Amino acid sequence: MNDSSQAALSLLKELALAFGPPGAEGEVRQVVHRELATLGKVQHDALGSVIVESEGDGPRVVLDAHMDEVGFCVQSIDEEGRIYFVPLGGWWGHVLLAQRVDILASSGQKIPGFIGCKPPHFLSPAERDKVLSLDQMYIDVGASDLQEVLSWGVKVGDPIAPQGNFEEMASSGRYCCKAFDDRVGVGVMIESYRAAVGGGDSLRCQPIAVAAVQEEVGCRGAKTASALSKPDLGIILEGTPADDLPGMPRRQSVLGKGPQIRFMDPTAISNRRLVRWTEAVAEEAGIPIQVAVRKSGGTDASTTHLHGSGVPTIVIGVPARSIHTHSSLIDFEDYQHAVQLVTAMLRKLDEATVASFKSYEE
Repeated sequence: MNDSSQAALSLLKELALAFGPPGAEGEVRQVVHRELATLGKVQHDALGSVIVESEGDGPRVVLDAHMDEVGFCVQSIDEEGRIYFVPLGGWWGHVLLAQRVDILASSGQKIPGFIGCKPPHFLSPAERDKVLSLDQMYIDVGASDLQEVLSWGVKVGDPIAPQGNFEEMASSGRYCCKAFDDRVGVGVMIESYRAAVGGGDSLRCQPIAVAAVQEEVGCRGAKTASALSKPDLGIILEGTPADDLPGMPRRQSVLGKGPQIRFMDPTAISNRRLVRWTEAVAEEAGIPIQVAVRKSGGTDASTTHLHGSGVPTIVIGVPARSIHTHSSLIDFEDYQHAVQLVTAMLRKLDEATVASFKSYEE
């Protein structure tokens, strides 16, 4: 791995391990500030999204990636020091019991814990075959009682995130960690924006980086950030669920086969001309891609494409297995190809091209 790839991998690791459930994206925001603040005018919406606007003319091309990961929020603490929680984002009970978490206490201290569960010795036959609902789960922080938890500064409303471990698998170039949804998107946004804006290119569009908050609870930051970014075109960057899994015969998101272009999901239909143009850009550059139509899910495209009178929007994702868990898996080559594709798009987009996506005089 060359120095450039090693630096990109180091940044991705830092992003993935950062604490950042919805409404508590501060650690991720710090990284975005550090990496992009010298490359444009930095603004924030009132929810905490970061908007970095480069100098230049031409259509305003927004690169949007959400900073938040699925997490939890402290709902209550019982007299014995057990912490009950509500989910922030989509969780499935099967993936949670006995998993490690961190609570960011109001004191600023991170309190480690794990989601408690009964050992098999105490389970009835009926319990063994049942998925426990999240409202029946609790977090064990090893406390003796309520007062000890309170002494650490833990309060109702404090955010909770999965604990992560960034690790290369035995299969070279494949990495496992939490939060690849959507820290791979944030990484692609940073790398491609930096390559296009800071690389000395003479661009005919104006790239704008948006690191949005609260996607996992309703794509809220992308909506409020659009009031400042004012996109003429939107490129939504995601960690998209890979479907190379048992029982999935029609696969559209396979690790190692390149970034995915999401043609549609229930929340947004990508601009068809923009999709076909992107396919042509990828072919010309020799970048492998996958095109998907999804029956469920949603991204920041859901709110971005509705801004103003409408915005041509496309979703480009890095396939990741087992997202919305403590351990998701990516192929680093897919990540690098996504950076190359978005950078190539920025170098080709101009006023006439963007206008062609919005021409309906048929």
